Amino acid sequence: MTVVRTMASADLTASDHTRIRALLDDAFDGDFDDQDWDHSLGGLHVLITVDGTMIAHGAVVQRRVLHQGRSYRCGYVEAVAVHPAHQRRGFGAALMAEAERIIDNGYALGALSASDEALKLYLGRGWRRWPGGTAVLAPAGVMRTAEDDDSTLVRPVAGGATLNEAALLICDWREGDVW
Repeated sequence: MTVVRTMASADLTASDHTRIRALLDDAFDGDFDDQDWDHSLGGLHVLITVDGTMIAHGAVVQRRVLHQGRSYRCGYVEAVAVHPAHQRRGFGAALMAEAERIIDNGYALGALSASDEALKLYLGRGWRRWPGGTAVLAPAGVMRTAEDDDSTLVRPVAGGATLNEAALLICDWREGDVW
C-alpha cells in the first residue's frame, strides 16, 4: 500500500529522521551533507511509503525572498528524493503535487534549486527558470550568485508576489548552499 503523509519537522520521530536521512543519502549517492539536511528542517515534510518502506521525501520550508524592494514569504522546496529503485514511477510527481499544494495555499511564491537530473520533472510541472538572475543577502550585503542562475526555479502563486522577470531574486542567507 502506498501512503503519502505530510508532517511538520517537529512531529518527525527519531526513526523518521533516520529513515529519511538514509533515503537521502542513497538517492543523492553520498552527495547530501549535514547542511543540506539542516536546510530541509523547520517546515513541512512530504513522505511517501510503500508497504511501510520510506521511498520518497521532500520538504517545504519558509524562506524570505527579496525582490524589487519587497520581502516575500517563499515556500522553498528542499531535499526532494525518490529511492533509486522507485524512480520514474510517478512518486516524484505525487510528492511535488503535495509540495505545490502547500506552496499555493501558504506562500507568496515557490522556489527551488534543481539538479540537472530533476530539471525535467519540475519544468514539466510548470516551474520556470528564473530569468532575472539570483543573489543572496549575505552578512556583507547583497552578493550576486550567478552560479545558481541556471538551477533556480520559481512557481508563481495566484494572488501572490508580483514578479519582474528582469530583476534579481534575492534569497535570505544560510550556511552552505544559499539556493
